[in-house]
Amino acid sequence: MSDRPHQNYRNHRSIDYIMNALALLYPAAAVLGFLGLASHSARWSAAAAIVLAVATLILAYKARVYSLKVQDRIIRLEMRLRLAALLKGDLEGKGETLALSQLIGLRFASDAEMPDLVRRVTAENITRADDIKKLVKDWQADNVRI
Repeated sequence: MSDRPHQNYRNHRSIDYIMNALALLYPAAAVLGFLGLASHSARWSAAAAIVLAVATLILAYKARVYSLKVQDRIIRLEMRLRLAALLKGDLEGKGETLALSQLIGLRFASDAEMPDLVRRVTAENITRADDIKKLVKDWQADNVRI
């Protein structure tokens, strides 16, 4: 399901170098701002403003990416629990084999249409969430999406 290498104890930790760099950009902006104030130089103040703006834009982007990753994890959990309760017989256990993109597409389907939709998605190997969403007949809205 994933193109990522196998995770183990030695490689399970990840370092977010961008967030570490941000931890340095904000103090750098403060230093540049103080230099601008102390020297009465517009160049230092402009540099501080640019560094601050760039750091803030990056921070906003990273916050959005993090919230979407968390939401995807919640969707995966929610859908696997839902499918475990809904899928019986030949479909039992299918929820564990579906990719995240398939789960995202299926989540808008009603409970009544879910088994047939899962059967079709797996039989036709439909993997794009958007393609699966177009197959949903009884749309169940998600009004709390991030």
